[in-house]
Amino acid sequence: MKYITAVLLPLLLSGCVLTEQFAKNEVTNAQAVSTEELKPDHDELTCEVAASTAQTSCAVANEGVVAVMHPAAPIELNLIVEAVPAPIAITDSWERIRQNFTFDVPNRKRINSQKNWFLRHPSYMKRVSKRAEPFLYYIVEELERAGMPAEIALLPIVESAFDPFAYSHGRAAGMWQFIPGTGKNYGMKQTWWYDGRRDVIASTEGAIKYLQRLHKMFDGDWLHALAAYNSGEGRVMRAIRSNKRKGKATDFWSLDLPRETEAYVPKLLALADILANKEDYSFDWPTISNQQVIEIVDVGSQIDLAVAAKKAGLTTKELHSLNPGYNRWATDPDGPHRLVVPLQVAEEFKIALANTDAKDRLNWVRHKVKSGESLGLIANKYNTTTGVIQSINGMKNNVIYTNDFLLVPIALKSMEEYSLSSEQRLVRKQAEKKGAYQLTHKIKSGDTFWDLSRAYKVAVRDLAKWNGMAPRDPLRPGKDLVVWVNQVSKDQTDNSIMRKLTYTVRNGDSLSLIAGKFKVKISDIKKWNDLNNKRYLQPGQKLKLYVDVTRT
Repeated sequence: MKYITAVLLPLLLSGCVLTEQFAKNEVTNAQAVSTEELKPDHDELTCEVAASTAQTSCAVANEGVVAVMHPAAPIELNLIVEAVPAPIAITDSWERIRQNFTFDVPNRKRINSQKNWFLRHPSYMKRVSKRAEPFLYYIVEELERAGMPAEIALLPIVESAFDPFAYSHGRAAGMWQFIPGTGKNYGMKQTWWYDGRRDVIASTEGAIKYLQRLHKMFDGDWLHALAAYNSGEGRVMRAIRSNKRKGKATDFWSLDLPRETEAYVPKLLALADILANKEDYSFDWPTISNQQVIEIVDVGSQIDLAVAAKKAGLTTKELHSLNPGYNRWATDPDGPHRLVVPLQVAEEFKIALANTDAKDRLNWVRHKVKSGESLGLIANKYNTTTGVIQSINGMKNNVIYTNDFLLVPIALKSMEEYSLSSEQRLVRKQAEKKGAYQLTHKIKSGDTFWDLSRAYKVAVRDLAKWNGMAPRDPLRPGKDLVVWVNQVSKDQTDNSIMRKLTYTVRNGDSLSLIAGKFKVKISDIKKWNDLNNKRYLQPGQKLKLYVDVTRT
């Protein structure tokens, strides 16, 4: 009996120890049973003691996972192992933004006022989402990479309704609305060919850097940073210092700021609240796929947008809408040398580019200099710049001689094909009917918006807006301004003189440009000349026009 007791006692004690450990930890750390090896359902873990070996085998039902534990008494345990559910994939970019909100939205009159407007205009968000669709995933990725609050993804709604071609009366341009100086400070190049403020890639990068700087400047207060993004850091700093001197609170809601800024931050918070609680508001917030839809391709050199579009299997307008930073018919000769294209065509586009020589990316004309021509006149004729002509022809200055030959790049298609270029957008802007009569003023040296507004009895801001400009934009002599009025003098209405003209089409001309120049309708030009809608104008082609010479 003593011998038997001496043998069994250690086994009984070890069984007690094993039982106590399981009771405490469900699965002992010392026994090499990993819950990572278990099935995601509630599997049964059964342990049995083998009488012949005094070893305990633990196996997961139906899996054959075995661990051996020494020594053990005969015990049997049924353990429930809780599985961690797999995360649900987010398929909507707006939902991805929503789930990462961090701002508190207080119950304030200014926020509620903005919220009520958005709730009453659900179609507005549908239009905004349509514009945001190609770029939202990219923007969210960049914001997350920079550790920015998810609410910042809503800022382009407040700034521009996600319109990369937006231009404000304060000279702010693009989706993120940068004025020229701030844009240049944050890496947005601005030339005749290209404006980085409208380039979604460049402006998103600049906006993140600027907002990070403002956030640090205002000691981590995002509402102060956002207010400064709208009205300038100096103005917000002065408002804070003023309140401190008066012993007042310095939070955003207590500051004396411009009316626009006082509404700006509440707009962002109102949008965040609606998106966060869209079910409660019964608001049909549109969805945007939470996956990459665009790719940035380095093209290496200047390229005609029509040439690039053809190689990508897109229309020129489709390609240009993804690359709104380019002002003209081609990319900037000095860079950036990149194009945004849909993801599904990116590989084919890269292959097509690799098989295209740099000289074939543009079309060329050999121009013979005529008497009286200047380099600027030639550049204007071919819709390019003097710098490009100088660079291509190895010129050190603007001096040219009659009968010399110059190599000049020209657009592949008619200017109408480049419908999102600066010129074509201006033509459409000036053609928008804003009054009973359309007048044209040719800018002279010394003209200002203020003087012209007084002369024509119109508002300064209206006059600038009709011409796609801001009131502080410089007026260049020789350019035409459109003026819309509801009344004109008797001379202008009774003394119209119609004349038949023959116009010779030049390189870069389009029907819209000719119509704008002579104050006639495109449909009339087509009718007078029996033009087919699909037919392009050719340099040297003759057009018959009937023009009121008192208006042009």
